[in-house]
Amino acid sequence: MKIFDIKDKVIVITGGYGVLGSSIAKHMINSGAKVVILGRNESKAKDFAKALSSTHAIGLKADVLDKENLISVKDSIIKTWKQIDVLINAAGGNMPGATLAPNESLFNISVEDFSKVTDLNLMGTVIPSLVFGEHMSTQDSGSIINVSSVAVAQALTRVVGYSASKAAMENFTRWMAVDMALKFGDKLRVNAIIPGFFIADQNRRLLTNDDGSLTQRGETIIKNTPMKRFGEAKELNGAVHLLASEASRFMTGSTITVDGGFNAFSGV
Repeated sequence: MKIFDIKDKVIVITGGYGVLGSSIAKHMINSGAKVVILGRNESKAKDFAKALSSTHAIGLKADVLDKENLISVKDSIIKTWKQIDVLINAAGGNMPGATLAPNESLFNISVEDFSKVTDLNLMGTVIPSLVFGEHMSTQDSGSIINVSSVAVAQALTRVVGYSASKAAMENFTRWMAVDMALKFGDKLRVNAIIPGFFIADQNRRLLTNDDGSLTQRGETIIKNTPMKRFGEAKELNGAVHLLASEASRFMTGSTITVDGGFNAFSGV
């Protein structure tokens, strides 16, 4: 259907060569979009973009916590493709010091690591949204898609820093959605997806053992997931595609959960 068409849309993805970001990027390229891969490792960004497409993908070095750097990146994208239609904030992560071991209490948390995780997940979404969102306001259209977490709705054990920072980011999503619509019109949208449990570098040791078997935490998660499995990165692509397309033109400040039923299940 035409309302789902994203052909030739310019889509910027922070953390674009990560597990989730790279899957989204491949899907967008296959759907005819032009994709910009942003990441702190310039060679990884450029190599991945080249592997995606020689004509419809570019890779640029970018630090989501450096506003001046992002302004320069934005200007480079505009110079190349004249517009920016979609921003996907896929950069994020956790740190050991902001994660509690089973025998630790909240008072064992590293305040320094907690702050770093907050910077990455909250400010690493806020700053790109401000830089690219301001440009979208001048062209009177655009969609920003943030990546939240099931850790927002429930107090999941151990991941206190990650949970708190994602909760703040989700609130910012709603706040920016309202402000953009009220002040710049109905063609500027800000939404978020809520992935369930997907195996990635940042959570692999929490969920699986070296031999591939599940840790106790991994087993608990599967027990509380009605679909009885972890998600696959490609299973986020449909929700992201919806939010990038005109099919979601009356959606803003919304979240779409893709978690195999985890948040809906009471465990009883």
